Amino acid sequence: MNFAGVTWYVLGATHSTVSVSLIVILVTLPGLVVPPFGGVLIDRVDRRYLGIIIDAARAVIVLGTAALAFMGRLELWELYSMVFLLGVGFAIYWSTTNALIQELVPQEKLIAANATVLIAVQGGMAAAGTLVGFIYERAGLGGILGIDGTTYVISAICLLLLRDGYCPPREIQNIRLVSSSPTIEAPPEMSEPNLMRTDEEGSGVAGVFADIAEGLAYLRQQPRVLALGFTYACMMAGVISANVLVVALAKDLLSAGARGYGWIEAGWAGGAIIGGLAAGTAARKKPYGALIVALATLAVGHTLFPYARVLIVAVAMNALFGVCRALGGVLTQTSIMAAVPRHLMGRTQSAFSVIGTVLQVFMSFTLGWFAEHVALSVAFVLLGAIYGGGVVAALRVRALSLAEWKAPTPAI
Repeated sequence: MNFAGVTWYVLGATHSTVSVSLIVILVTLPGLVVPPFGGVLIDRVDRRYLGIIIDAARAVIVLGTAALAFMGRLELWELYSMVFLLGVGFAIYWSTTNALIQELVPQEKLIAANATVLIAVQGGMAAAGTLVGFIYERAGLGGILGIDGTTYVISAICLLLLRDGYCPPREIQNIRLVSSSPTIEAPPEMSEPNLMRTDEEGSGVAGVFADIAEGLAYLRQQPRVLALGFTYACMMAGVISANVLVVALAKDLLSAGARGYGWIEAGWAGGAIIGGLAAGTAARKKPYGALIVALATLAVGHTLFPYARVLIVAVAMNALFGVCRALGGVLTQTSIMAAVPRHLMGRTQSAFSVIGTVLQVFMSFTLGWFAEHVALSVAFVLLGAIYGGGVVAALRVRALSLAEWKAPTPAI
């Protein structure tokens, strides 16, 4: 809702698509720089408190901007500053949330927890997409930002009520990996690497960079986890960069306008909710197969997407893509949470966030250029290719996991 409202406001105020693109740049840039340091922070402090602080800060920023908009004193530089600061928060918040889920939820319930989070997010996005135009017309940008800022307050309160006490990850992390849930995870005999350092060793600026190096060393030692991260990064880069093309599909090929675009996005959100509900069943039966089929469907389906010349077909296809994205997202995130030590989860998630952001920026620019200067259908082929990269990474995950399971246990 925030992004849509700000986009419409800037476009109306400047009549410049370049000014609109600056919003995307400002919200994306922190994702290239902040996550490595944010990951260290996530692995050092209580993740619940960190989430509360981020939500509270975002609430102050957004509600302050909403007040300026209501008073008619909002300048573009102030709006751009808000977008940039929110980008900094986004660069840390979701990695914090994923690490907190891993910390609080028993391993056998991770699939249900991740599916619930995905359904809640997609449901909220669907509701926001439905209401944003109505609210903007009647309350303007100030109303949009007021509602958005209030959601951050509610989120902070929910985190505050989640549990009592202060629990830094390094104090509660003292477990072995146990392969008990039906996901793509480590064999039972694999224990966590002994990478934890004392507080004395991890203090100061040198300690921060040592923590970053520790996280990178872990990923180098765990090719299966790294392959899972590439799988997730390819999928998310495809999901986000696809927005560049779906707008053009609705406007130029389907001539469906803003309302048609809304229906296409509603199909995605509905499919994602269905996929979240089905993730548990898919994981219990054939997690590898479900992941690979979901990514392959996204690859082939997006290649064929520009040939959907009727709106209802495009909506149905995007609903299928939503199902596949939900299945892929829940399976990969759950598997990452099941495999990665808790005291390294923040840095691991942040590393994958950087990979995904780099792919997202590159693909968004490439897809936009090809759609404008070559052909929209060629751009969709490239979008299918990024999902194809996810298929290759998922196949590697399966090969490495099966090899580890078949490897004989060393004699004691």
